[in-house]
Amino acid sequence: MKVDNYMRIEIPSKSQNEAFARIAVAAFASQLDPTLEDIADIKTVVSEAVTNSIIHGYENNEGIIIIECRLGENAIEIEVTDNGKGIEDIDLARQPLYTSKPELERSGMGFTVMETFMDEVEIRSRKDKGTTVIMRKSFNLSKEE
Repeated sequence: MKVDNYMRIEIPSKSQNEAFARIAVAAFASQLDPTLEDIADIKTVVSEAVTNSIIHGYENNEGIIIIECRLGENAIEIEVTDNGKGIEDIDLARQPLYTSKPELERSGMGFTVMETFMDEVEIRSRKDKGTTVIMRKSFNLSKEE
């Protein structure tokens, strides 16, 4: 993807920053003039990725979450990175209803939601080094006037 614009933000891994992350990415994505449904999808996947970093990556301890977005012609790439504990088994973590925190009554649907709303989801993780989730979505901008 040829990048026309990009942004990067760093936030502490505090649950109250999840809403800020959703809104910041949605505002940035609005440059592509997406539909309201597309914006809702983007907010949802950012929320899931940031929440995963807070709860699973840092286990509610403080760390930094880096969110990078790149816009290309009719497309967005969203990257959410933490330097937390990492994912031991990515294939298992991608399974619907799997959660490593059942005591928190987590639904285990985070990656499933991301994969449903985005065209592509790539997960890179190393034990005790952290996780990066890269999500890509193209938009059909041929709207009738």
